[in-house]
Amino acid sequence: MVNMNIIEIRSDKIYKKIMDAPINKKEDIYRYELMKPFEFKWKCMNVPIVARQKGGYDVIIASEMLGVLSPKDIDEKQKKNINVLSADKIWGTCKETIENSINAFIKEGYDLNIKDYKYSILLANPNSPYTILSDGYWGDGGIPGYIFLSLVPNEYTINRLPVLIAHECNHNIRFQFIEWNNNITLEEMMINEGLAENFATWMFGEEMLGPWVSRTDIETLNTYIKPIIKSALKETGFQNITSYLYGDDIAKMQGYFPVGLPYCAGYACGYYMIKYYLEKTNKSIIEATLLPYSEIIETVKEFWE
Repeated sequence: MVNMNIIEIRSDKIYKKIMDAPINKKEDIYRYELMKPFEFKWKCMNVPIVARQKGGYDVIIASEMLGVLSPKDIDEKQKKNINVLSADKIWGTCKETIENSINAFIKEGYDLNIKDYKYSILLANPNSPYTILSDGYWGDGGIPGYIFLSLVPNEYTINRLPVLIAHECNHNIRFQFIEWNNNITLEEMMINEGLAENFATWMFGEEMLGPWVSRTDIETLNTYIKPIIKSALKETGFQNITSYLYGDDIAKMQGYFPVGLPYCAGYACGYYMIKYYLEKTNKSIIEATLLPYSEIIETVKEFWE
């Protein structure tokens, strides 16, 4: 296929280094060896690799807030988890999934601007509410060319890695064609997440749905969630849409108002909204991924009836 460069940042090797380092050296190894390769991604999120002042907001604080294990907690207790991440098979599967995800679009004749894709697997903090709510794994692929996967290593989360990668690759590809807007609406965010999860299940089957969708049953979705979300579709700004997208628990953790919704209600709604769109139009998930919001919004009006 077209030239594609997949760059793996082998976190297992860096974590071993951090584990063996004295406490006063751990943060700098994490900062400069594991996070520095993703500096552009962090910059897009307004997160500096190094804080302007001691103890200030930086890549370490930001990643801890997201539910990533702090470098100061990478010690002998993490040896087993690091050893799990050391399996070449895991990294080989990740690379193959990224290749397959991207090639699915290239095969259909789409020309992707990004040729280099950098990824790593981070250890999630098992005590973080974000980790607990997401069944021990989550990803971030919102900036094209960069993918973070975060997990508490076990058989369940390792088996889910390829599906997670497919979801994040879909974001990586969509945002090469659709420009990000900080005033994004709730409706548009649900389209992005719905496309990503439909792509993941297209590749790996609906039985591999992430907990951000599978935890919501259809009856709850139709009778309770949809009416609440319908009233907020045009809301903008994360302070206004977080409760609808991620649910009350996460909203409250971030200091936003609760609206009475369960975990990732907006993700579940987005998934079924895009599923409705695909069935109604008979379009492929590949084609739908690159469509403007307006076209999808116009077509799914009846989904809300």
